[in-house]
Amino acid sequence: MTKQPFRPATIPALLSQITFGAILLTLSTTASGQEAKVEPVKVPAAIAATPEEMKAYSEPLMHTSFKLDMLPVKGGKFVMGSPDAETGRRDDEGPMHEVELSPFWMSKYEITWNQYEVWSDRVDSLRRAAYGKPTTPRDKLADSVTRPTPPYTDMSFGMGRENNPAICMTQHSARMFCTWLSAKTGRYYRLPTEAEWEYVCRAGTSTMYSFGDDVSQLGEHAWFTDNSEGIYHPVGKKKPNPWGFYDMHGNVAEWVLDQYVPDTYKLRAGSAAVDPLTIPMTEYPRIVRGGGWDDPAEMLRSAVREGSSEEWKQQDPQLPQSIWYFTDALGVGLRVVRPFMEPAEELRASKWDKSEPIQKDPEEVLSNE
Repeated sequence: MTKQPFRPATIPALLSQITFGAILLTLSTTASGQEAKVEPVKVPAAIAATPEEMKAYSEPLMHTSFKLDMLPVKGGKFVMGSPDAETGRRDDEGPMHEVELSPFWMSKYEITWNQYEVWSDRVDSLRRAAYGKPTTPRDKLADSVTRPTPPYTDMSFGMGRENNPAICMTQHSARMFCTWLSAKTGRYYRLPTEAEWEYVCRAGTSTMYSFGDDVSQLGEHAWFTDNSEGIYHPVGKKKPNPWGFYDMHGNVAEWVLDQYVPDTYKLRAGSAAVDPLTIPMTEYPRIVRGGGWDDPAEMLRSAVREGSSEEWKQQDPQLPQSIWYFTDALGVGLRVVRPFMEPAEELRASKWDKSEPIQKDPEEVLSNE
């Protein structure tokens, strides 16, 4: 990730430790203590009894005009990683190994500011209040999800917001957006795993990029250092990959769920990898994929893995540093997935939503100075 200049940004409140398993996504509690089901927002196209019935759908963000376009990914097997001879290959991209994935949906585009700020800036609840609309049980669930502290600067850094990808968020912030989206809709959303992300990026290919190995064609499919003019661009303006997903290469790098471990692929060698996930257990490093507008062509290859770093907050003057924003990694964004088989609450807590607390206790931080 190329370092970006920073202008003073955010001052968060001193927050206590947060765990994702503490938030109920689909249930509310009645006065008697019994859990009552809150029905999902009605989207007929989002319902599928079998993977063969999965189809594209648009997820509305209620009380706004915004929606998320979701595309089905039927699941299957693919070879993850890159061959030794691939130009720009890094050691952590091998050995190549077979992975099997269950079906899921993934957002067609990177999450935009329009969508992200419905959560981060409470656009949904503010519009609901402005138009005098009643607060539904599902609204109450969404409103209960923690939202970021207000930034002290324009987090688009003058690059514009309309249909542009949301940036600067930590993985914690990206995961909380997914938690809110799940509460908002009644369907379980999360970040993709590293394997899911590469599976969709490759879209059935085994070449450096989803369109082949010819780097001269990259500008038709991606925003990167050679054509971005130093800024991000509205999503969906370049050619999609063979499965219809846009900006899998470039524009902004995208968060995935996994902890970055350089030897992950070596540890998997010789075993059957089914829906693999390296559960994050430390704050750094965690993985972003795809490269961004400020990266060279080799960083946009389908197999490239990049880990986050404390340096991404190097210019943050706050103590403790923000759990929501980065100061030195502006080209980081996200897209979301929804698994075909929604995991049970216990499995969410033990795997998909599991993460060590990110915010350190302020007294602990001070004592280590």
